[in-house]
Amino acid sequence: MREGEPERDDQPRRPDVVELRVHGVSGADPTVILENPRVRQVTGDDSGGFHRTDRAEGTDPDGVTLEAYRWGDLPAGTVARTLSMVFLLPFMFSNVAVWMLPTGRRRAAGVTMLCRLLALNLTVLYVVSIAGVALDLFAWRCLGAARCRGPFDTMAGLDGRHVGERLCVLALLPIAAIVFLLLVGARRSRPNGTAVWTLEPLVQRLRAIHVAAALAVLDLMLLVARHTSGGTAGTTLLLALSVAVLLICVGLLAAPGLVDRAAMARAGQWTARATGVLAIGTSVATLVVVARDDQGWASSTGMPGYGGIAAGALFAQMVLLVALSGLVLWHRGRAGGRSRLRRGLGAAVVAAFAVGLAGGLSAGLVYQIGQLLGGYSGDGGPPLPYRWTLLAFFLHVVAAVLVCGGLTLLSRRRRRRAAWAIVRRDFPVAPPEAAGRLRLTMRTIARARSTEWLGLLAATYAVLATIGLITSLLGSTGREPEELAREAFGLPSRAVEMGLVGSTYLLAALLLTLLAGGVFAYRTAWFRRHVGILWDLGTFWPRAAHPFAPPSYADRAVPELVQRITDLTERHRGVLLCGHSHGSALLALAVLRLPPRVRRRVALLTYGSPLDRLYARLFPTYLNEEVLREVGERVDWRWLNLWRDTDRVGGWIFAAHRPGDPPPDPADPAGRVDRRLRDPRSLLPAPGEVSAPPILGHHPGENEPDFRAAVRELTERLRHGG
Repeated sequence: MREGEPERDDQPRRPDVVELRVHGVSGADPTVILENPRVRQVTGDDSGGFHRTDRAEGTDPDGVTLEAYRWGDLPAGTVARTLSMVFLLPFMFSNVAVWMLPTGRRRAAGVTMLCRLLALNLTVLYVVSIAGVALDLFAWRCLGAARCRGPFDTMAGLDGRHVGERLCVLALLPIAAIVFLLLVGARRSRPNGTAVWTLEPLVQRLRAIHVAAALAVLDLMLLVARHTSGGTAGTTLLLALSVAVLLICVGLLAAPGLVDRAAMARAGQWTARATGVLAIGTSVATLVVVARDDQGWASSTGMPGYGGIAAGALFAQMVLLVALSGLVLWHRGRAGGRSRLRRGLGAAVVAAFAVGLAGGLSAGLVYQIGQLLGGYSGDGGPPLPYRWTLLAFFLHVVAAVLVCGGLTLLSRRRRRRAAWAIVRRDFPVAPPEAAGRLRLTMRTIARARSTEWLGLLAATYAVLATIGLITSLLGSTGREPEELAREAFGLPSRAVEMGLVGSTYLLAALLLTLLAGGVFAYRTAWFRRHVGILWDLGTFWPRAAHPFAPPSYADRAVPELVQRITDLTERHRGVLLCGHSHGSALLALAVLRLPPRVRRRVALLTYGSPLDRLYARLFPTYLNEEVLREVGERVDWRWLNLWRDTDRVGGWIFAAHRPGDPPPDPADPAGRVDRRLRDPRSLLPAPGEVSAPPILGHHPGENEPDFRAAVRELTERLRHGG
């Protein structure tokens, strides 16, 4: 008997069929999934498990046993954990980007390398920004050169210590931030002992590399500041070791297959661990040497060398992002598909979002804390690279909103025209009293078709992000943004200052929104449905680029589904897998991992599925038509996919089957998978009804007649071995 499973669930049953429902993103209560207020959990825990209705007969009117898999709490965990994850969003996006590989082995290898180097750069920038507060602002300015507002001008008596001691004591803050990443990114325990995805050893190697790079950068900041005032043989050696650690980390990620290829796993593991040990030893030695160095230090308003290191980290981001965008755009004519995102542009888009968000948050952190404490008074503000980054962030957001809004308006006429054609085919004779419902249906379909413009909008966003990051390059010239704007564009200095202030307000609003999302995701169903979607999708993919990204829940959900399906086929005649929205992706992955003896007794029903409309375009290497056909073959094409034109998320997988479309090839079983559902079923209330049928859109609709008809068809095929 499985732990937590009541004894009565193991009693012999008649050989019926189990309808196993898997919900989509943002979670769902088992009572809602099963449409029964009385449910019981048969296996699992509070985060995720399998539930059944508590009816005496245990079946629904169609003669199947209803069961639901609830996984909605797996991505989130506790409120405190979710709030801590808010600050790791750039890491999460960089990890998602590496799964958006273009088709083709050579291009995929290049994109993987650049995504991993970008992820490493995000870790470096994370440490550099926190060191900007701890070392540059507190240790150097507030306790020495600038004198911040009290009580930060004394800070536990450190103001009486020499510079080296102050720097080393406050260097513990960036080190604590690195430890924070290790703790937050730690994998949660699994109560049932299910196997994890094969990427876990890769995560260990990546963690060692990122920790080594983070410590090396921290050492560089301390040692460069010391060398500006006069170095010694010891500091020169430590400086060389720090640079060597950074180069080794870059080399480990740039060398093809060194960290993730099975044949080279042992060498990669040993090298990563050795690099980590070297970095830790160098950091300890650096802290000791700098703390004991009471010689004269350079007199300056800011920590020597810090601005250059920050500018280098931000410049490296731009170079890597441009290289990534150039790689996927160079091959844009060599691959087909309905969307540019099929060619791997999605990796550049999401990476641009990660880079822009990381740069903005880092600059905002340094700028806001410095202004709050008065540490930048009288010296022109925070380090110059951060001022340019804040200005770039502001211009990028404004331009993105304007361009995306303009593209939406430009596509409106085409979308409405296509929606009217669909509505006229569905309702060729509409009575006058149904005119309002007809227009509402048309508008709903037109809004739903905006998803098909995703490729153009995303490409525009990538271009805007690149332009915004290039703006930060101007910071390396040493020119003030106000000065350059006045000379090049004739803009007054006040306009640039307004941009900087506006950027800080935008960042503050973004942080408040994210923090509110972490709290209200557990308290408000509406908030979780709309904000939790981003988190659920981002934490679906295992960590293959950034080891400090949130752990993937798929490494528990997919094996758990495989084990449960296997158990059910041993005690029942068959299992009908019903997956709504993202649940269809979980089930597709589970089907690919089922043994042959189990697959013969399984059927698949997907509805509101984004497998082709979104996932095959965003992740063309892992969820393409070939993979989807393999899913169909694994279940002997006992697969039906229900979709609606009013659904902006789900769609068809192989063929639309709209009225007027050419019939599919009868010899191709994939042509019989998709079934289009007219939505709404009618424009006017049925006889005896008060209101007309609702427009369901992306709503599951398990009780709808078309859904139940599909269940009966697949159930009969399971019962008769068809």
